[in-house]
Formats: sequence, structure tokens, C-alpha cells
Amino acid sequence: MPVFRFADLKSEYVTPKYSKAFGPLLTGTQIEVGRLRFGKGEGAVPHAHPQEQIMVVLSGRLRVILDGQTSDLGPGEGFLAPPNVRHQVQALDETEVLSCKGLVDGRGHRI
Repeated sequence: MPVFRFADLKSEYVTPKYSKAFGPLLTGTQIEVGRLRFGKGEGAVPHAHPQEQIMVVLSGRLRVILDGQTSDLGPGEGFLAPPNVRHQVQALDETEVLSCKGLVDGRGHRI
């Protein structure tokens, strides 16, 4: 599907093992992109994965702890988590993010 609308894609809990991220995902052959939501106080527990990940805040505020350093991010700000680097996030408000993750062994966000 070369053209899509996130609003037309099925929403799901995309990383239930680690987080409360909920929203639609679009999966290609090498990358997966999700428009994900976190309720205030929700987030992802400390974890690492073999996929590189970029997350950009679209609305709300997000606290990220990446490799032991804490940053509070707002709209238009984001972070890059290299492969196998421990990180966690917590929504400081109702928050929407764009999360991009490389595919490793055919898997992206669904870990």
C-alpha cells in the first residue's frame, strides 16, 4: 500500500510487553512507522531492542531516559535510540508520537 492514511489503519497496542503505546502501524520491508498515543503517566518500562528507533513528539510532553540521561521533550522534539541501548519513556501529558523503528528479523514495534 504505497499511499495510506493513519486514520484508516487499525490501532493496536504495539509493544504490550514493554509499554502502553497504542495506535496504527505501517510496516514496510525495512522500517515500521507508528502514530502512537500514551495517556498521561503511561509509557514504556526500561528496555532495549536490536532495532534502531526514532521517536518524535507530535503533541503533549514526553520524558525519555536514554542510556541514563533524562530529557523532557515537547512537540517537534524527539530522540534516537541506537540498537541495544536501554531507554524508557513516560508521558507527562496526553501525548502523541511518531515512532519509527527498523525491522530486524521481520519485526519492528511488535516485540
